[in-house]
Amino acid sequence: MNPGFIPSPSSNGFHVGPLFVHAYGLMYVVGVSAAIALTIRRWEKWGGNRDLVYDVALWGFPAGILGGRLYFDITSFSLMPKTWWGPFAVWDGGLGIWGGVAAGTLVGLWRLRRADADVPAFMDAAAPGLLVAQAIGRIGNYFNQELFGGPTTLPWALEISRAHRPAGYAHFATFQPTFLYELIFDLALAAGLIALGRTRRIRSPGLFALYVTGYSAFRIFEELLRVDPSDHILGLRLNFYVASIVTLAGLAWFVRIQRGPRPPRGRVRRGGALTAIVGAVVVAGCGRTANSSQPASARTPAQIGVITTAATRSLEIAVDGVTPNKRISIGVISAPPPAPVIPTSSPTTALPNTT
Repeated sequence: MNPGFIPSPSSNGFHVGPLFVHAYGLMYVVGVSAAIALTIRRWEKWGGNRDLVYDVALWGFPAGILGGRLYFDITSFSLMPKTWWGPFAVWDGGLGIWGGVAAGTLVGLWRLRRADADVPAFMDAAAPGLLVAQAIGRIGNYFNQELFGGPTTLPWALEISRAHRPAGYAHFATFQPTFLYELIFDLALAAGLIALGRTRRIRSPGLFALYVTGYSAFRIFEELLRVDPSDHILGLRLNFYVASIVTLAGLAWFVRIQRGPRPPRGRVRRGGALTAIVGAVVVAGCGRTANSSQPASARTPAQIGVITTAATRSLEIAVDGVTPNKRISIGVISAPPPAPVIPTSSPTTALPNTT
């Protein structure tokens, strides 16, 4: 293999004694922790109270888990276990991150209104932190060997093991590292929003509108590269159209915020709130889903890591499906099951690109 290629990880986690730490869950713990820390710093600098950040996080992220499973049940009904507990089986099929972010955003806005907080200002304070969390979460996608584009021989191409290659791409070994492109873009956009915020020239929630607009625009580019299974319309991925619509809506929202009359403190116009919710769904719409390129018996159950830190009180949730026996571990670290199921498939080696 060309030494310039990004090698595929040998494992999606690491052992600490008898415990196995899942990299995907760990990255989400770190990412959400970083988002909370950055939001606290910005919110307090603007005269806010950190307890509000903790409150929104404590309600928003658990709501995201429930919304994520509901979204998966609706959009991937055929992959849901055909039992009475199937709709709740987060260890079998996983969560739809789009529904998770939508539910988390709705609950977060509810908590802000209940606290009579300045909703537009809080949205601007949180926007860079959300991007940082997304960037760190993409490292988890690397360890899961997901979120990659089409085959390529570029020096920074990403090696994908045979077991994780989509149908029709088994003879290719290296692909576009779209997870890395997104990681870099997220950090750059976060830095840009922080710089704009310091000028105090952007009317709230203009920074959040730019977050929605900028990331959705990037998703247009990303959707043209990705090759994982997706619904298509006229030869293009469904998310390409959704990202295009939200980009235009976010841009129109930003212009309206800057040119229109200033809304009362703590209020966001309904159109803007709807754009924020839909945009948040779109910008996070590249997390884990069931791997339809593998048979159901070979799919790796979802491993979702979420942390909400509240001073000395913290809530860590990592839903980790280990076996079909409905075992759920709480925490990003889990011990192996008493009788683990060992895959019988033989190991494969990466093949060089043929084009």
